[in-house]
Amino acid sequence: MLVHPQFDPVAIHLGPLAVHWYGLMYLAGFIAFLWLGRKRIATLNNPQFTAKLLDDLLFYGVLGVILGGRLGYVLFYKAGYYFAHPLEIFAVWQGGMSFHGGFLGVLVAMAWFAHKHHLRWLELTDFIAPLVPPGLAFGRLGNFINGELWGRPTDVPWAMIFPKVDNLPRHPSELYEFALEGVVLFTVLWLYARNPRPVGAISGLFLIGYGSFRFLVEFTREPDDFLGLLSLGMSMGQWLSLPMVIAGVVMMIISYRRAT
Repeated sequence: MLVHPQFDPVAIHLGPLAVHWYGLMYLAGFIAFLWLGRKRIATLNNPQFTAKLLDDLLFYGVLGVILGGRLGYVLFYKAGYYFAHPLEIFAVWQGGMSFHGGFLGVLVAMAWFAHKHHLRWLELTDFIAPLVPPGLAFGRLGNFINGELWGRPTDVPWAMIFPKVDNLPRHPSELYEFALEGVVLFTVLWLYARNPRPVGAISGLFLIGYGSFRFLVEFTREPDDFLGLLSLGMSMGQWLSLPMVIAGVVMMIISYRRAT
């Protein structure tokens, strides 16, 4: 039986300053975005996409992730609580971020960025879609290091005990998400994007891939204790992922039909 290593969430102490592993994972995701983005620019042969534009794009994306992620958590997961305690919406140091909210925040930020730079929105999202999964992978590693977002009890051979939770063997669901949403999704998107595709197709594949992988992993992930399972025995994460899959399928169908 495996036991969670109980990592210290603080990676480095610099006097009074504590550098957390989770913050380093965010930094690693941003670095990967810039490095892979430059590789994408070199292969696209599109004069609109430059290293300077990529740097600006990251800034807008970070704003979208942080603002959208926080607002998404507030609205999707604890709306009643935060409406009763509105000032705590700004207490981000207490935790509480939503991927789906961050995703919507990035979409809005990219729409704003595309308008500002006179770019087609879907061309922009097609460009960044293969650059996102490494950041998701690093984020899930951060979750695992912190011992959070653990899985449901199970008897599989690789089950892991999370001592901070209880002594039950559980799915290491953070590592499932690291593998599927990070490694597998990146590989699929990167290979698919190597050849010219109809506008919107790469974005559509991202939606299908992430939504499907997240939907499946949620069967092994412990639901939020303040929500539990919702209608049809599905979690909030599953209900938020279904529209992504549907939208992705529709986008790919429309993209290929327009191309032909």
